[in-house]
Amino acid sequence: MLGSLQSYSTHKTIQAPGLSTLCFLFFSLSYFGHLVKAHIFIYAGCSQEKYAPNSPFEGNLNSFLASVVSSSSQVSYNTYAIGNESSTPPESTLYGLYQCRGDLQTADCSRCMESVVNQIGLVCPYSYGASLQLEGCYLRYEHANFLGTPDTGLRFKKCSKSVNNDVEFFRRRDDVLADLQAAIGFKVSSSGLVEGFAQCLGDLSSSDCSSCLGDAVGKLKSVCGSAAAADVFLGQCYARYWASGYYGEFSPDSSHEDDIGKTVAIIVGVLAGLAVLIVLLSFCRKAMESK
Repeated sequence: MLGSLQSYSTHKTIQAPGLSTLCFLFFSLSYFGHLVKAHIFIYAGCSQEKYAPNSPFEGNLNSFLASVVSSSSQVSYNTYAIGNESSTPPESTLYGLYQCRGDLQTADCSRCMESVVNQIGLVCPYSYGASLQLEGCYLRYEHANFLGTPDTGLRFKKCSKSVNNDVEFFRRRDDVLADLQAAIGFKVSSSGLVEGFAQCLGDLSSSDCSSCLGDAVGKLKSVCGSAAAADVFLGQCYARYWASGYYGEFSPDSSHEDDIGKTVAIIVGVLAGLAVLIVLLSFCRKAMESK
């Protein structure tokens, strides 16, 4: 409950946090950083057209987001058409979908979608249309019906440093990309030390999925060239490859991880410094009291 500010005396004995408390705080913050990495932001898109607060569209949007949270605890993909009845005002109509990455467990999918739902209103406030892609899940809604309509526009790309004069790497990479191009839904592929995965949105037909992934693979080669690892996200599909190791090591945006790591390090450093200061003050106080 919010209330008026009140003044309290600060002349109280402050106990220095014990080692177990500091350890708990350190591991809690480290684990928090790991959780944030699992739901890392990739890209977002917002319409310029805005809806009015408390409008019928906002009510349908809230219903959609609540349904996404509920549905994602059971299935990894779903589509919605809300308020498209003839008796409903046309400005309130909403179409939407969500999808989790094909290798996520149901619980992880649900947590990822909760994160998207919590963020999308902050990223795209009062937008008639919005999309948000995290590492493990995706959500989109629009005022107009977009479901099933092919969209191969480039939304996001990331290319690592180049690999030069490695004939074996490029042969393996091309094998992986050729395999991924034939994916229907979600597919993981590997050849030697090169691995990759690809996925289409569930509202695409098999032929449209193949066409989208063909474009994604083409952009991986043309845009990222000789990169050792690369991501390409199109409107309705994405593809990624990397050289050796677990694919999570090639973060969609390593700068976010760096920021998280720096933030955790700063907080832990401040807590440790505060603990040392409190201990020193305690010793000084005891020394003064003994005189």
